[in-house]
Amino acid sequence: MERNEIDALLASQKAYFSSGATLPVNTRKKALERLLHVLDRYEPDLLSALKADLGKSPQEGYMCEIALVKSEIRHMLRHLSAYAKERRVRTPLAQTFSKSFVKPVPYGCVLIMSPWNYPLLLSLDPLVDALAAGNTAIVKPSAYSPATADLIEKMILSCFPSKYVAVIKGGRAENTALLESPFDYIFFTGSKSVGRQVMQKASAHLTPVTLELGGKSPCIVDETANIPLAAKRIIFGKFINCGQTCVAPDYIYCAKIVKPILMKELAYQLMKQYGKSPFQNPDYGKIINRKHFDRLCALIPEEKVICGGDADPDTLRIAPTILDHVTWADAVMEDEIFGPILPVLTYNSLSEAADKINSMASPLALYLFSSSKKNIRYVTERIQFGGGCINDTLIHLATSGMGFGGVGESGMGSYHGKCGFDTFSHKKSMVDKKTFLDLPMRYQPYNKLNDKLVRLFVK
Repeated sequence: MERNEIDALLASQKAYFSSGATLPVNTRKKALERLLHVLDRYEPDLLSALKADLGKSPQEGYMCEIALVKSEIRHMLRHLSAYAKERRVRTPLAQTFSKSFVKPVPYGCVLIMSPWNYPLLLSLDPLVDALAAGNTAIVKPSAYSPATADLIEKMILSCFPSKYVAVIKGGRAENTALLESPFDYIFFTGSKSVGRQVMQKASAHLTPVTLELGGKSPCIVDETANIPLAAKRIIFGKFINCGQTCVAPDYIYCAKIVKPILMKELAYQLMKQYGKSPFQNPDYGKIINRKHFDRLCALIPEEKVICGGDADPDTLRIAPTILDHVTWADAVMEDEIFGPILPVLTYNSLSEAADKINSMASPLALYLFSSSKKNIRYVTERIQFGGGCINDTLIHLATSGMGFGGVGESGMGSYHGKCGFDTFSHKKSMVDKKTFLDLPMRYQPYNKLNDKLVRLFVK
């Protein structure tokens, strides 16, 4: 899309928003209901598109993308009326005969930029929250997942006029044009490097942003952990979507004493969940493109491979791989892996592990496998990270009852459920002052009596 077309589209959305058409709660609910209906209608096509883009099996595509979007829509339909209400707050004595309240209002026209790894979920989940809050929206899906992007465009066109919701496809030229446009809010999910560019561009218009980024999310396994269960859940969380998940366990950090049995259980679970020949497993996906495939292959030192390590450039598949004898100086520990490679490192004490994690950029997620309440409290209080799980992986992002987001370099802001509604809403603080009484103490000319009254009322 050319820059002048983008400008015209944005202008039409701003005009539509200014008309007040998106404000009624019933209008918002009807929009969400239409989106839910179109998801049902296009479900088979979406599963095929996810298979084409990422090799996702129908079960994984539904469980990790379609089902989560539907869950977010249903949550909003149940709670939207309550979220959109004005909220009364306490009025101070000095403002007697007044009503104080907070009124949530939409920002206006928002830009949602989504990545390729969960192209449906990360495009539509924030859209659900934006529509629930009463905004118009332009969605920019990744060019790396074209089949899903095409379907998202088709779905949106079938249930919304472009002045309400629109999809813009394309690459860097479109991204640049969009980021130079005066949106009222920008929601970006992607890499830290691009996130910095988004924030820089947004600053030109002082546009508020939410950045959902990533990082090296640790998976701590202490000496009290249920090792067989930990291995089972770690393998699930790490290798789903071929490790191309922003909250996948990036590496295991385990107590030295449990490492031998943990390695044995990891190898067992890898075989159990993916089979002896993962490339023959129809439910095992692929790397998104050759660029990322080559990057990941360069991170696998043959001498440190315990399981896996095989790669097929023709199908862009890399076998689930576990690495041992890894050090912090290895290339695989420099940046977020974002692929099916799982390094295992050890610590001597939990405080040592905490200090090491805190010395690096704050991760988007942290996972702790432990049966010790003391250790759980220590890790959750002393280590800085976005969110996570105790004795599981990934599932915290599937809960509409709490926000999902990063901290520090892993992102800013959060969404899902009430947090998502709040992200796309401005809270107007209002005082409704009655007219039948007007206290004179605040007006000039000042005198001693008024001064005493001010000191009496303002405490």
